[in-house]
Amino acid sequence: MKLTVVMDNMVPFGASKPFVGEHGYSLLIETAGKRVLLDAGQSEAVVRNLSLLGVHPDELDAIVISHGHFDHAGGLVSVLQHRSRPVAVYGHSGLFTKRYSVSGNKRRYIGIPNTQEELSGLGAKWHLSEEAGEVLPGLMFSGTVPRRTAYEQGDSKLVVCGGCGGDCQDSIADDTSLYYRNKKGLVVLSGCAHAGLVNTVEHGFAVTGTETLLGWVGGTHLGPVGAEQQTKTLEQIEAYAPQFIAASHCTGFAMMSELSRRLGERFVSGMVGQVIEVPE
Repeated sequence: MKLTVVMDNMVPFGASKPFVGEHGYSLLIETAGKRVLLDAGQSEAVVRNLSLLGVHPDELDAIVISHGHFDHAGGLVSVLQHRSRPVAVYGHSGLFTKRYSVSGNKRRYIGIPNTQEELSGLGAKWHLSEEAGEVLPGLMFSGTVPRRTAYEQGDSKLVVCGGCGGDCQDSIADDTSLYYRNKKGLVVLSGCAHAGLVNTVEHGFAVTGTETLLGWVGGTHLGPVGAEQQTKTLEQIEAYAPQFIAASHCTGFAMMSELSRRLGERFVSGMVGQVIEVPE
């Protein structure tokens, strides 16, 4: 399996091609002769980066949207506009929840910028579910990730309007990941891991029947969460002893630095253009 970071907040110094970076994430997955795009960044820049990688949107066999935030789904409209035929799009049934970010007195919409109907009109064939299931042989959609780790409390600045008399913290119940299993263990492919990195890994063990974390690729959302969640998650990552972690996007500079310090050469900075090869 070949994994290529198509979009991230950062482009590495000395990149071989004129990639564009933005606050967002997208990962190209190539396995068993198929191509799957996990997330699509926030803008049309994802199509530019795919082109520089030699991939036309028509060559994608499926698209997965990890959760309903603009920086993971905003570029989907451009991917669909550049296709000549419909494509299967996988996600959680709560993907189109209306959600916001609050900072002081400011409140900003951060959900998917297009309606489901608009995207359907451009060729999105939706497969929305709360259940785990295969996208391709060996590549599994997580479905709903159970929230069982007490210290994984998420980000209090992310909210929805609802039954608490005003803004309530958004649990982001639609947060999903992809799981890949081989003989050496589990590889988690994550958009943001709002469900919690540990919750996501433990659910992966349960649905794939694995007991070893081989690797993690994608966002961890460790940057914005509290100190307790950061510290205990880092300790658990060390206990999992993965062969690699390619952290991106919402991990943040401080947490990426700490992961690098703790994991040494097993840490990979998942910037735009980074390639990770995983044995089949």
